[in-house]
Amino acid sequence: MAFDLDKYIRKVPDFPKKGILFYDITSVLASPEAFGYCVEAMVDLYSKKNIDAVAAIEARGFVFAAPFAVRMGIPLLLIRKKGKLPGITLSKKYDLEYAQAEIEIHREDVPEGKRVLLLDDLIATGGTLNAARALLEAGGALVPEIFGVVGLSFFPYEKVLAPTPITTLVQYHSE
Repeated sequence: MAFDLDKYIRKVPDFPKKGILFYDITSVLASPEAFGYCVEAMVDLYSKKNIDAVAAIEARGFVFAAPFAVRMGIPLLLIRKKGKLPGITLSKKYDLEYAQAEIEIHREDVPEGKRVLLLDDLIATGGTLNAARALLEAGGALVPEIFGVVGLSFFPYEKVLAPTPITTLVQYHSE
């Protein structure tokens, strides 16, 4: 049976600034039906694929990845903003529209030679996911696929993330 996830995604005009249409997934999380659909859809998509771990981007990616990791019986790897993790980390700087950002992962958490699904709640430009993929690969992991609950295909994220396959549950082709 088809599930209309779109009706659970709140569209907020002029946020965080005028002219931007913000796709808010907190309304998905507020619905046990919609949130449950997302987790079950992910399990259906990846239960027969050889995935050894899931890596999620701070912070909303964690919310989707945690129940998925438990259901799949695989490790959850946290990719965080710089300065949030103690101990030895791998880090990667990347460009934002008007600034630079940096993400990190615990070095010891990256499973060398293992297949890690990279996950975030929403894929827009692909910059953060591209940096996260580079971070995992620098640690010796393989990233066979990228998953996002929402994809904004009016941004060129597929080019940025090529050649890695990308799967989303819902796509928006224009604002």
